[in-house]
Amino acid sequence: MSIADRIYEEVRRLPEPLTKEVLDFIGYLEAKHGLNEPGLEELKKSQEPAMQHTWANPEDEVWDEW
Repeated sequence: MSIADRIYEEVRRLPEPLTKEVLDFIGYLEAKHGLNEPGLEELKKSQEPAMQHTWANPEDEVWDEW
């Protein structure tokens, strides 16, 4: 079994909030080691002003934790 398979099996057993932490940690490791796609973070930041009205929607507050 590969390490990726072992990680997958471990993550499958975790409750949903902890799987989000694992995903966040993977993002941290990618950023730390420069494994993100070039320009991806700049693209995300450039989209923030246009998406703010969608994200700041009281009817969809349930999604704020994702």
